[in-house]
Amino acid sequence: MKSPSSAASTYVFVEDLRAEGVDAVLDRILGGYGCDTVTVAAAYHRARDVTPHGPARVTLRRDGTHFVPPVELFAGLRLVPPVRAGAEEEPLSELRRRTAERGAALHGWTVFLHNTTLGLAHPDVTQLNCFGDRAAPADLCPAHPDVRAYAVALARSVARAGVDAVVAESLHYGIFGHGYHHERAFVTLGPLEEFLLGLCFCPYCGERAEAAGADAEAARAEAARLVGRVLDGAEPWLTGAADPGAKVGVDPGSTVGADPRSLTVADLPEAVAVYVRTRTDTVTSLAAAVADAVAEEGARLVFLDLTGAVKGYADGRPTGALAVDEAWRIGVDAAAVGAVVPGYAVLAYAREPERIAADITAYRAALPDGCSLRAVLRPGVPDTDSAERLAVKTAAATGPGGADAVDFYHYGLVPFPVLDRIPLALAARR
Repeated sequence: MKSPSSAASTYVFVEDLRAEGVDAVLDRILGGYGCDTVTVAAAYHRARDVTPHGPARVTLRRDGTHFVPPVELFAGLRLVPPVRAGAEEEPLSELRRRTAERGAALHGWTVFLHNTTLGLAHPDVTQLNCFGDRAAPADLCPAHPDVRAYAVALARSVARAGVDAVVAESLHYGIFGHGYHHERAFVTLGPLEEFLLGLCFCPYCGERAEAAGADAEAARAEAARLVGRVLDGAEPWLTGAADPGAKVGVDPGSTVGADPRSLTVADLPEAVAVYVRTRTDTVTSLAAAVADAVAEEGARLVFLDLTGAVKGYADGRPTGALAVDEAWRIGVDAAAVGAVVPGYAVLAYAREPERIAADITAYRAALPDGCSLRAVLRPGVPDTDSAERLAVKTAAATGPGGADAVDFYHYGLVPFPVLDRIPLALAARR
């Protein structure tokens, strides 16, 4: 299902547009690189970024929207998005006008449930771990009613800004490894323990799990036991071992488990596995509500699945199961979500084109025919070292049974010579 009106995009920050000028950036993305869509951060999260061609070579970002949301959409809601300085200048409206003049599409990239400012101000809406700690202030729980209402209102506000599509990042559960800043762990956590420590056991998740037939308290207790044994000095369970609960004192040099980052539902104790399976309905139903709200505002939703980043962000060398088979770790069932949203995007963060082709083909097979598929590629480090490699990866992502469109991440984060690889890549699309 090729979509000629939005077949290629480059992600961009509002700060890039302010620094270099809207026309200069559009000249590069739409003219020089050959894209027909701009994906702009409408609502983003805290970050400190090296920005090679920005006025500041290191840019500090804060949580918030780059527009002033309509007041009526958040009337009576507890959670209201912080608004970034300069939002009153309506940079999205200006960008909407300029892209329309050039016949280009505009997508509003929106970070939903990863918001440290809101999490610190309202800790009760964040994920609650198996020990009863609210220790992930950046991760709002998708089961919490206030969070769900906030997500729908935020989606409406971005769609109402005039974008063609809302690209939804973090519309799912967070993971332990990405919950705050300056994180430390002088304890070796294996893939099982790290996953369990990132699970949410708040009352709302518990209610949903119990309604689906799971024993939430048994799952929490088992998770606490397995993580607790490692905190007490035992070696972590190794992927592929028969019994997670029995791996106390295992030889650290053991070769059990081919991939230390891999994990399957079958590796989980039964009570935890049953509990974890209930999380996908929480995410799917939230995605459906957000997609409906966006559609009512005249736009379409593109659900951004971050599993590819969970597996390959650091080095672009994902191993083990394909991303679609590990999306359950963030509460995502690609087939179920694809049935309630019109668009789906995946982070193809891998160096080898064969891995990208396998991942994208598997997602395409899982998604319904009516759901378009976009592949997001990084044109530079750590997984792309040349224009030729980016071209081969683009061809792999868009081959038979592959993605309908390809996106490049990110304009402001890589040097201009790296961005100059994009035209060759787009010429290699299949």
